[in-house]
Amino acid sequence: MEIWINPACSKCRSAVTLLDAEGADYTVRRYLEDVPSEDEIRGVLARLGLEPWDITRTQEAAAKELGLKEWPRDAGSRDRWVKALAEHPKLIQRPIITADDGTAVVGRTDEAVRDALSR
Repeated sequence: MEIWINPACSKCRSAVTLLDAEGADYTVRRYLEDVPSEDEIRGVLARLGLEPWDITRTQEAAAKELGLKEWPRDAGSRDRWVKALAEHPKLIQRPIITADDGTAVVGRTDEAVRDALSR
């Protein structure tokens, strides 16, 4: 199990605290320092069953500068979104937990973190 976190994020800290309390075996990835590649982002999206715009923090300054709210959300634009996430990792929703069964969850709630633990 791996968790992508930003240590400054309260949701990330909460998820790590819960994983620790449950005695989970996991690896922390500080994704702002160890930036995921486009292929890694595609892999996580496949595990999540989501599209890149589903995990994009559109209120971030970089999102506003790029005009992401106006970008098309279709198959033809998918690579453009993935590239933006790889170039601006702060745009990636957090925390993301990759579960042992090959799936992943966006662990913004205790329920989502527990869901990842049960997989």
